[in-house]
Amino acid sequence: MHNPARNNLPGKRAWARRCAAQALYQWQLTGEEPSRIATQFLADQDLGKADPDYFRELVFQVPAHVAQIDAVLSPFLDRPLPQVDPVECAILRIGGYELIQHPDIAYRIVINEAVELAKVFGADQGHRFVNGVLDKVARAVRPVEFVDHS
Repeated sequence: MHNPARNNLPGKRAWARRCAAQALYQWQLTGEEPSRIATQFLADQDLGKADPDYFRELVFQVPAHVAQIDAVLSPFLDRPLPQVDPVECAILRIGGYELIQHPDIAYRIVINEAVELAKVFGADQGHRFVNGVLDKVARAVRPVEFVDHS
């Protein structure tokens, strides 16, 4: 039997990332507890299009692993992380988290989703910056996905 809900999974994850990027941006700027921000988003935002479990995972686990994520991102940045645009920083942290913690998600999908978020929320050429950084991170943390099998 065909399950139409299955067709919505990528969209639901993309919406979860979109909402999580906004929530993590707020966390970075305010230092507010992720649980308070998540509760606020779940109450106020239209998360009907999103995967709420994945949203919660990103909002709780990115801050929980921020030192590890930042350590992986930093060598590939052209400036210190505190000087990176806060929107792009939130997007990079989501992408970094997914590259490290979710080998089940192909690196190309992680990068593409981050680039799309940067196009929506980031500065004019922010998506190029996000793409370049996450491509280098992916090659460092997932070298097996870059092995030439020819």
